[in-house]
Amino acid sequence: MNLSRRNFLRGSAAVATASAFNIVPARVLGQNAPSNRIAMAMVGCGGMGSGNMGSFLGMEDVSVRIVCDAYTKKMEGAKDAVNKRYNNTDCLMIKDFREVCSRSDIDAIMIATPDHWHAYIGTFAARNGKDVYGEKPFTHDLREGRALVNAIKQHGRVWQTGSWQRSSGEMRRAVELVRNGRIGKVVRVEVGLPSGGRGRKADPNAKIPEGLDWDLWLGPAPYQPFQGVYDWDWRWVNDWGCGQMMDWIGHHADIAQWGLGRDESGPVSIEGYAPYEPEGIYDSFKSYQYTGRYSDGVEIFVGDNSKCRSGATWYGEKGDWVWVDRGRYEASSPKIFESRIEANEIRLRSPGHQREFINCVKTRDTTLTPAEVAHRSASIGHLGQIAMITGRKITWDPVKEEIANDPGASAMLGRTPRAPWYLS
Repeated sequence: MNLSRRNFLRGSAAVATASAFNIVPARVLGQNAPSNRIAMAMVGCGGMGSGNMGSFLGMEDVSVRIVCDAYTKKMEGAKDAVNKRYNNTDCLMIKDFREVCSRSDIDAIMIATPDHWHAYIGTFAARNGKDVYGEKPFTHDLREGRALVNAIKQHGRVWQTGSWQRSSGEMRRAVELVRNGRIGKVVRVEVGLPSGGRGRKADPNAKIPEGLDWDLWLGPAPYQPFQGVYDWDWRWVNDWGCGQMMDWIGHHADIAQWGLGRDESGPVSIEGYAPYEPEGIYDSFKSYQYTGRYSDGVEIFVGDNSKCRSGATWYGEKGDWVWVDRGRYEASSPKIFESRIEANEIRLRSPGHQREFINCVKTRDTTLTPAEVAHRSASIGHLGQIAMITGRKITWDPVKEEIANDPGASAMLGRTPRAPWYLS
């Protein structure tokens, strides 16, 4: 992005007050003094953004100081919620995330924007020394994902992805059973995700709502005129999201990889099929299925709920299985289901997803869903999308992150962003 910190700060009058918050020394008010709290900004104030914000507002060692969104109406609602929680009028509304990330009084940000913005806000935040709680899927395409992972590593930042299922008891329990060999050698995992998805009907005559900066909302995505599709419904437009498949890949495929113990790798080939059924502006796949294979022959199948059971199901070589979805898990036998995880076995714990992020901001430990892990989970979806669009089997090198012998498919690993935005 053509956004050097020095040049941006030069034109930002707001930075003059950047240190105004941290004026009371910790010894005066104790552990939760303003100077000891993690100062946060919320970037993206819609459904997931407001939910995440509520979690952070409930923490005594966090101070939410700024709300940021391309739509003023959403910012105003978020600001009111923050001020009500703290019983003051201190929360700031700042539309441009660059100004937010450039402030010295902010330690961390939460990103809950449409997918096409994740990498750009995340990399800018990392360059400006901010830790990030970022929503899934990790990024809009695979090349963006690698760029964001590199930025997080280069600048030593803490990243937690909103793949919160890793912090839920039934998911941890199912993964512990699989990782500790209760079904023997795993030969296949099935991932069932929601199908379909279409929103409000596009209207070429729709007017941009007052307070919505449409150019900023589009950001690096290709320009298209406003058609009334911008809020929840953006996820079914491939320029901004990639349908239910990519919306959920960071949940159930993430758990599948966790159970396989392949958090930092991926399949070496993927092939699949999806009928293309566009409806005006909506062009994401409604029905889909694809199969990947890891280097040792283990299969991962991803399909909509008409193709396989929702959630993640691991199959062992002798026919035993473990299945998990939100709120419940099952196994092929009571012996497996009731199995005790011993002290010397793999045990997985988390104090809560947003809570763990704040803990790691303080300790600088690695979170449960760091950038590399989230990128690898999302990559399964990116590769599946390419395989279904091209109708060809994709041969993938998960180390070099390259597609072999298919220039057309390789070109789909990333796209050229709309000026003036870019990743480097």
